[in-house]
Amino acid sequence: MAKRLAVIALDVVLALLATWFAYALRLDNTYYPVGSQWWVYAVAPLLAIPIFVRFGLYRAIFRYTGQAALVATGKAVSLYAGVLTAVLLWQQWPGVPRSLGLLQPIVFLLLVGASRAFARFWLAGLSTQSADSQGRLLIFGAGSAGAQTAAALGMARQYTLVGFVDDDATKDGRSINGAPVHASGKLLPLVRDEEITDILLAMPNATRERRNQIIESLQGLPVHVRTLPSMSDLASGKVTVQDIRELDVEDLLGREPVPPNAELLARDLVGQVVLVSGAGGSIGGELTRQILQQRPRQLLLLDHNEFGLYAIHQELDAICKVQHLSVELVPLLGSVSNPERLAAICNTYHPATVYHAAAYKHVPMVEDNPGEGVRNNVFGTLNMAQAAAASGAHRFVLISTDKAVRPTNVMGATKRVAELVLQALAQEHVGTCFSMVRFGNVLGSSGSVVPLFRKQLAAGGPITVTHEEVTRFFMTIPEAAQLVLQAGAMGQGGDVFVLDMGQPVKIMDLARRMVQLSGLSVRDTAHPTGDIEIAVTGLRVGEKLYEELLIGDNPQPTAHPRIMKAHEPSVPWAELQSELQVLLQAANAHDTLAIKSFMLKHVQGYQPA
Repeated sequence: MAKRLAVIALDVVLALLATWFAYALRLDNTYYPVGSQWWVYAVAPLLAIPIFVRFGLYRAIFRYTGQAALVATGKAVSLYAGVLTAVLLWQQWPGVPRSLGLLQPIVFLLLVGASRAFARFWLAGLSTQSADSQGRLLIFGAGSAGAQTAAALGMARQYTLVGFVDDDATKDGRSINGAPVHASGKLLPLVRDEEITDILLAMPNATRERRNQIIESLQGLPVHVRTLPSMSDLASGKVTVQDIRELDVEDLLGREPVPPNAELLARDLVGQVVLVSGAGGSIGGELTRQILQQRPRQLLLLDHNEFGLYAIHQELDAICKVQHLSVELVPLLGSVSNPERLAAICNTYHPATVYHAAAYKHVPMVEDNPGEGVRNNVFGTLNMAQAAAASGAHRFVLISTDKAVRPTNVMGATKRVAELVLQALAQEHVGTCFSMVRFGNVLGSSGSVVPLFRKQLAAGGPITVTHEEVTRFFMTIPEAAQLVLQAGAMGQGGDVFVLDMGQPVKIMDLARRMVQLSGLSVRDTAHPTGDIEIAVTGLRVGEKLYEELLIGDNPQPTAHPRIMKAHEPSVPWAELQSELQVLLQAANAHDTLAIKSFMLKHVQGYQPA
């Protein structure tokens, strides 16, 4: 309240000062008011202050005064000018020029606007001084996103903005709101000379290759690199401080996406009933998001995790409302280990296409609980496939894993047996097209090392790596889900599709990169004063140094450059069916030895730890 009263008092003074200036301009000399001229000095603030209050000008915060506040001030002064002119025409005080009704508001507007601008820049200067200890920021990208971000950060008082860097050489030497713009070739010396602590990549349209080049050039420098979302995520066109996020490893390991085949994506989805098991998980959830964009008639969300199912249902429901999608969402609680529940669901809704993503996928957890791993991964797949086929489903797609190839753990072995089940069923059920899609780790999933590393990094370390030479394939969740949908549409029956995962990544290098992207250094024998230690804990039970995607050789190319078809051995259903009864008995009895004996017999290359 005290600040508002001070501003009101200031505006009263400015109204009086504007009146004096208006008289001086009109009379073309300095003067001392006499007689009826004093009435204007009394009327001006009495008219202006209530109008300003009505327009809410005293509710504004000066440090955030922007274009909207200036427009409101202009409207208020315009109304004030009309009222003042009407008063002067009505009273016709002697010695008071009628033109004062226009001159005084113009001068008043200039004085009020100048006072607000001065207050904003003065407070912004104080903010800059207080931000010195927070960090010195360089924004890479002198476009609209960079400029908007700089304005938002300036108001937030988090950083001292040193300047901008841009690939466009024509911008070198120019400035944005007083901050200089430098050519990208000056980035490294600029970081060193200006003691930059933080770099923000404000290039939502830049290619991943260009972003990688910039990040690689910053290797070894003590800077914290962060980024804005992609342009597709900035749908509103607004940039706020909340849009800034940590630079994830997706920005380094991901590849430029291949444009999807629209016909493949839409096939068996548009206007159909589609079921996704494991819909509350990372892969299942992304599948539902992308399926939703193809506008199925019904989207069945099946999961045994109540909260995961609730969260994805709420998210998809919000998307439907925003995008005006007329898709019926059906959340279904249930376990794939319950064949009666699955049969009831399929007989009620008759899904045309089923994506089976429900699985236990954490290697150590399944290794410690092999019976549950078998029941969920093997017989859950069998239950879902048989229920789908019995209800007349056209397609059934299993989400598999590279760990199914010559596995050293129970989890990978169960996924290979699940593949064998579908390969065998494909020979029996001609009305349903069964196919499998096999790929490696996805960045950010619940089973990925990336969330674990990020959590360990936030806690100050150490980051734990099981072996210095362990490598893995990586792919982003959206790319994996998009390829799964396209691969499933190409299935002809019993197909094992393999996604092109690119080059394998050494986990030790990944850990070091995550430390460096956070502006920290690795602590080791060569650098004992580093910030974060990387501890080698030893391979876990069932863990492999290297993952593979193919059991056999010579994968067959498909219509999509990143989808291949593998030629894998299979077992006839008549032979496999009786063997599965033995496996089920072992799983129900939690007989680990019998389970591993089955895997040794039927899973090619299985080598239990």
